[in-house]
Amino acid sequence: VQLQASGGGLVQPGGSLRLSCAASKFQLDVYNVGWFRQAPGKEREGVSCISGESRTFVIDSVKGRFAISRDNALNTVYLQMNNLTPEDTAVYYCAAENGGNWYTCDLNSDYISWGQGTLVTVSS
Repeated sequence: VQLQASGGGLVQPGGSLRLSCAASKFQLDVYNVGWFRQAPGKEREGVSCISGESRTFVIDSVKGRFAISRDNALNTVYLQMNNLTPEDTAVYYCAAENGGNWYTCDLNSDYISWGQGTLVTVSS
């Protein structure tokens, strides 16, 4: 069972994208969900997560620019990315936190159900 990330593309610096993370075969609302990214030549890093109770966390480098949200009716988690910079160029993945605390999410926890990711390219 995998999550499917979509919504990536080519955008100019300062532009915006909204990524979607959809689950087709299980209920996503019982999981904390995280967004991760891997830039060329770099290790994967956690970007943002949302708990089952919809408490959110974002890393400092995207704070004020990225926002995570969830729509349980659509079984989807979103990552709204604004004021994008070339440093945000990466493949973005979503995954479900294995176990975890319903109230708070943890990007350093164990994540499962990784999908193929969606490529975000920020370039003029």
